[in-house]
Amino acid sequence: MATPPFAAHSPPMFSPAADRNKQAILDVLRQVLPERGSALEIASGTGQHVAWFAHGLPHWTWQPTDAQPEALNVIAASLAQHGSSPVRAPLQLDVMAPRWLPHSAQFDLKFDLIYCANMLHIAPWATCAALMRGSARHLAPGGMLITYGPYLEGDVPTAESNRAFDQRLRAQNPDWGIRRREDVEQAAARAGLRLSARRAMPSNNLLLVWTMRESAPNSNESDHG
Repeated sequence: MATPPFAAHSPPMFSPAADRNKQAILDVLRQVLPERGSALEIASGTGQHVAWFAHGLPHWTWQPTDAQPEALNVIAASLAQHGSSPVRAPLQLDVMAPRWLPHSAQFDLKFDLIYCANMLHIAPWATCAALMRGSARHLAPGGMLITYGPYLEGDVPTAESNRAFDQRLRAQNPDWGIRRREDVEQAAARAGLRLSARRAMPSNNLLLVWTMRESAPNSNESDHG
């Protein structure tokens, strides 16, 4: 589970939610991903997901990141505890930054997978468009962006637990809140991404797979949400 990228408090050392959902997410990753590749994780938070996925997908190389510098030590500690060898040292990455990664031979600038869990609802809406634009820049040909978390959907009744969660988030910070899947799709389309798979997950979450469209649109429209 990701740490809120704009939170004022220190990141947690352990997330019970991440511990509960890590295997369910890994099961889907094994279904949709090729046997090997390179992955960039956005908003790694406690590092529990990347540590678990590294064991479950041993032929993948992972680059964890987080916007909070304090989270980097937490991620590193989680990786050391799990002994996750195919994982690079965590880096600070703010999705709003015009450049995500340093231009160095040490880093892949194109990734087969960009993975982001539980960030969109605990960050300002502008981060959604930034995530899509950055992913379009850093996805290798045939690569995919995978987002995980709760979403509202126009054609699906909202679970009472998600409705209450959304209200709590907005009371805590008016810039936060569960995003409408359709709004996220529009932001993705403006960046040249399309929704290619939707998987219902436990606890009323969704795992969404985004891939590059054959021809990216040429649009300077502002994002709303």
